[in-house]
Amino acid sequence: MLTRKQHELLMFIHERIRETGVSPSFDEMKEALDLRSKSGIHRLITALVDRGFIRRLPHKARAIEIIRMPDTAVPDQKPRAKGFSPSVIEGNGGRTGDSNVTKMPVETRAAEPCEVPLIGRIAAGTPIEALSENGVQIGVPGDMISGGEHYALEVKGDSMINAGILDGDVVVVKRSDTATNGEIVVALIDDQEATLKRLRRKGNSVALEAANPSYETRIFGPDRVKVQGCLVGLIRNY
Repeated sequence: MLTRKQHELLMFIHERIRETGVSPSFDEMKEALDLRSKSGIHRLITALVDRGFIRRLPHKARAIEIIRMPDTAVPDQKPRAKGFSPSVIEGNGGRTGDSNVTKMPVETRAAEPCEVPLIGRIAAGTPIEALSENGVQIGVPGDMISGGEHYALEVKGDSMINAGILDGDVVVVKRSDTATNGEIVVALIDDQEATLKRLRRKGNSVALEAANPSYETRIFGPDRVKVQGCLVGLIRNY
């Protein structure tokens, strides 16, 4: 079952592809869903991929393909545009501060929070330490977890800022030893250095690509890089 935001994004992508033949940009998705950052869109896209509704196509701009629609989808339904005023449902106790909050229907409420191990720090910049278990658990939204083993890492560095990942953020990772081109992964270099980068493969070469023009793309042989997991979510404290 999709959350409300996941459903809104899927319908927006469906409508845009039907109208223009291409999927919308992350900026257009962010504005349509009235989100503050692209990282939120990234989480929704990843969730839709994991649930089998869309597919990201490598080596193409705006490369999103819809595989299927939810059983409850209405083809002509569009997500609310920025500035949309929803019907107001009074919050508990009728407090004035609740006047702009709508209650999510029971069937589309977010999944219950769960805990994953926070196993160390990951470099979004020059690779630092390899991953090591430290026994600390961290609470994450249930919607980030879609089956399989997950763990969390604290980000150090700024090489992924254009992907919405900042120094001090905590990333949630689904453990995997494979990834498709263009995914943001935890990569272990020479069994010693762990880094968070976008993975690109070409022939026998593996490129770890930063999302910050100040950092160069690093290219390795296939035997030097091991995928440790794929990014599925991000947690930020303000």
